[in-house]
Amino acid sequence: MAETSSVKGGSTVEECQDMIRRSLRTPMVKFLKEHLEKSGCRIGDNFIKAIHCDKKVSGGYVRGQGIIVCSNYMNIQDEVNQVVIHELIHAYDDCRAANLEWSDCAHHACSEIRAGHLSGDCHYKRELLRGYLKIRGHEQECVRRRVMKSMAGNPYCSESASRDAMEAVWDVCYNDTKPFDRAP
Repeated sequence: MAETSSVKGGSTVEECQDMIRRSLRTPMVKFLKEHLEKSGCRIGDNFIKAIHCDKKVSGGYVRGQGIIVCSNYMNIQDEVNQVVIHELIHAYDDCRAANLEWSDCAHHACSEIRAGHLSGDCHYKRELLRGYLKIRGHEQECVRRRVMKSMAGNPYCSESASRDAMEAVWDVCYNDTKPFDRAP
């Protein structure tokens, strides 16, 4: 029997690792892993791991290290699936763009736009659960809001530099749906 969650509303590392294993069997995650490998990037057994995070983030991708999922902020399988999908899109971007530089605000913004748009992070049902009730135009507004939230963690990008970078690359990056034929 697994111990109780380490943080109220979160899961233990072991519980989260089990949810990651289940996530790896979902069609979207399988699709992204397959395309990462087709692009020449192998995903090892420890590429995605659960950890207890001190920062209030749900997860992250680090070049050369892989994906982390913050167990203490994960409550249910769907949340883990979303983090894994979002971060796999960053891994895919890093793999296919040989010159991607995470300290470049435009590069970071582009990958965040793609991850927000393609992962389902901004599906209207998720937005309703977050308390955002706007129905028309909600998806792009949500992606913009979440790009800015993610960019706030980049020490190389001020808020104004992040906003300018996001606006400069928006059309190209929002419409880049690779490896999908269209946005899922």
